[in-house]
Amino acid sequence: MPFALELPDHLRRAGWKVKVRDKERLEPPHVTILFKARTWRLDLGTREFLERGSGWAGIDPRVRAAIEAS
Repeated sequence: MPFALELPDHLRRAGWKVKVRDKERLEPPHVTILFKARTWRLDLGTREFLERGSGWAGIDPRVRAAIEAS
C-alpha cells in the first residue's frame, strides 16, 4: 500500500502529490510524483527515473527538495 509524502500546503493546493510505493512485487521501490494529469516515477535505490525521457525539468524544485529531504 503506498503512502503519501507530506508536502507543504501551497504545493498540494497547486496540484502536486508524492506517493511512496515500497512494497511493489514487480517493480523496484519507487516514488510516484504526480502533478495534475502528469506523472513521474523515481527509483528509490538508484534515484533514476523509471521511464525514458523523464527528468527533473518539469518538477517544481520545492517538490524535489521535499523528496530528497525524506
